[in-house]
Amino acid sequence: MQNEATRKFEPPPSSFNFGCKFVQDLPAAKADSKETVENKPFISFSGTFLKSPKPRWRSKTTIGNTKKVQQKLETPWRDMKWTEEQKTSLMETISSYRPRCGEGTQARVLLLGPLGSGKSSFISSVQSAFNGRVTNRAMVGSSSTSFTKKLFNIRGQKGEDPTGLVLCDAMGLGDGEMTGLTLHDVLSIIKGHVPEGHKFSPDQPVRSETVGFVKRPSIKDKIHCVVFVVDASKVLTYPKGLSTTFQQLREHISDLGVHQVALLTHVDHLCTETAKDVTKVYESRVIKDTMAKAGALLGMSTSYIVPVKNYSSELDVDANTDVLLLSAVDHILQYADLYFQDNKPQNIQPKFDL
Repeated sequence: MQNEATRKFEPPPSSFNFGCKFVQDLPAAKADSKETVENKPFISFSGTFLKSPKPRWRSKTTIGNTKKVQQKLETPWRDMKWTEEQKTSLMETISSYRPRCGEGTQARVLLLGPLGSGKSSFISSVQSAFNGRVTNRAMVGSSSTSFTKKLFNIRGQKGEDPTGLVLCDAMGLGDGEMTGLTLHDVLSIIKGHVPEGHKFSPDQPVRSETVGFVKRPSIKDKIHCVVFVVDASKVLTYPKGLSTTFQQLREHISDLGVHQVALLTHVDHLCTETAKDVTKVYESRVIKDTMAKAGALLGMSTSYIVPVKNYSSELDVDANTDVLLLSAVDHILQYADLYFQDNKPQNIQPKFDL
């Protein structure tokens, strides 16, 4: 009999209808993995997703000989300074960043990901790190058939002036047929055509006749970096078509000259040791392996992906959690700044206030 500890996890079959009638016959995505992915029209990021697998922090056994697989790596797979000084340095770097490219005064970053991946929680957690106390923002969408584009200006410590970073949360919440954000609307947001507060509806795509439609967007209206947000505890249970969706999005976004990175959220749900002590995140074998799987899902190198732990039930902030969150923001800003470097007028340099 096959040992329970060695049984390979097989996600149960699923049936999802993410219907989208706006984009058809898109080219097949280029997948880095050898697994064949069915090429379907663009699907939305909503629907009823499978339950998360239990944390895989466990040992394996072999017949005739019990062998414990070390889930803690001998050396961290990424270097990180877990100090109060590092937290302060990251906060100063983020607070002082100002893109210098014509009219662009803030770096606009769009978060994209499936329902429940932790986009809104990430925004709240980042602001909590600056505030010094845990604060939770209201969800962007509360309806299963509509949702709103909303911008969040990240402010410095103790309510200081806004930093040079704006996070845009615009993903749909809901399930069923014809729900979620379409590829057409995603690209409209990135191009700067969609005004803040616009209420999306799957059966009413953004058009030039849309109220508030920005016909000639300037650089300050556009998105300068896209962040894909993936739940670490659901990487193995996401529908197969989601990989095609991510890679179709990445191809079209790349054509617009916008760089992309990714967040691997809920790593504390995946690894019990990291849940106890977030400084163990880069010593965890299971998180490292999951990040590789997330890279295959997204079709991107793991060098673009960073793990984060969002605040959820906590009442007080934690210095190490803040370091991980702020490091992710710094990672995002590096790629947002590449957009300004690629599109800057001559003799204009990015500015860091001193």
